[in-house]
Amino acid sequence: MNYDIIIIGGGIFGVTTAVSLQQRGWRTAVLDPGPLPHPLAASTDISKVVRMEYGTDAQYMEMVEASLGGWRQWNERFGPLFHEIGVTMFTQQPMAPGGFEYESYQMLLKRGHHPERLNGDEISRRFPAWKPGAFVDGFYHAQGGYVESGRVVEALITQAQQSGVAILAGQTAVEIAQQGGRVTAVRTQEGDTFPTNHALVAAGTWTHLLLPELAPVMKSTGHPVFHLKPAQPELFTAPNFIVFTADVARTGWYGFPLHPREGVVKIANHGIGLRLHPRDDERVVTAQDEQNFRAFLAATFPALADAPIVYTRRCLYCDTLDEHFWIDRHPETTGLTVAAGGSGHGFKFAPVLGDLIADAVEGKVNPWLPKFRWRNLAAQTTGEEASRHHS
Repeated sequence: MNYDIIIIGGGIFGVTTAVSLQQRGWRTAVLDPGPLPHPLAASTDISKVVRMEYGTDAQYMEMVEASLGGWRQWNERFGPLFHEIGVTMFTQQPMAPGGFEYESYQMLLKRGHHPERLNGDEISRRFPAWKPGAFVDGFYHAQGGYVESGRVVEALITQAQQSGVAILAGQTAVEIAQQGGRVTAVRTQEGDTFPTNHALVAAGTWTHLLLPELAPVMKSTGHPVFHLKPAQPELFTAPNFIVFTADVARTGWYGFPLHPREGVVKIANHGIGLRLHPRDDERVVTAQDEQNFRAFLAATFPALADAPIVYTRRCLYCDTLDEHFWIDRHPETTGLTVAAGGSGHGFKFAPVLGDLIADAVEGKVNPWLPKFRWRNLAAQTTGEEASRHHS
């Protein structure tokens, strides 16, 4: 069958776009090595943070404001996969201008939201798992929480199939065939050729392998994720413990309350990470990672200091050098669009991603797209995602 568009990658960028384009009348197929949800995809996890705090970046906050309505609608459709229990963002020193938490707090107020600022005593009283005196400032914001991300992808794949999208798992794209500067087909490692006039590369951390011209502006970085079994689960259950960042721009640490299905506390690091090859390198959490993690626990959550680690994962980001997404049509090849570069902060936007990317495919004006355009980035470009630990 000749599809109007072949989407390469069945993660959150790809599957949301498949649903949107199929609804717009495109005959759509998704190619993915599978199984789906793909076990190595960044999307596939038990939880992802939904938070609108982005320092001084008003566009990202606006996008999350729009996404929250979508998450609530998806809860009605798919069941309670979005847990809107709020977020806490605490600091080890008083919040100050230029800091992620301070600027996020001010932007929330500017845009009409109602975060609640907390001092050290209030943090200890409301969230007793936090070590008294370790964190002295910050805020609680009721709008936000987390989603069960792997189950979200699973639900969206089912929705895509029901709407007529062809989900072709077990197909690994290796070539986008062109003739006269136009896309003509996608060829796979399994030996199949899928004719099409348009290809969307939404392959996450594998994107720059398929499109080497993006290798100078994209890289794969791996970040440690830990699941713990707490001895006192009530201490780590909402509302006593909710989604948190722990001076995140300085430390990288963030995490979640006790998971309602898995019975674990997940904590991860949003930082520099370890540069890895997405296909050839092992994705393992190292002894040094665990040592750093145990030191953080002892200084922050004493009741978790000796808790058993029951699972680890090194989550592989598709980082752009500036840490903004890459959503645009190829400047030189007709019928080729890229939607990648999640840079460790893309999942929360899932309810608006599909239409955003579909607008890029169709060449429609969208006020959010210029930020994610195809762009030249110098090798020394530094990341701009405000919550990320960069040094």
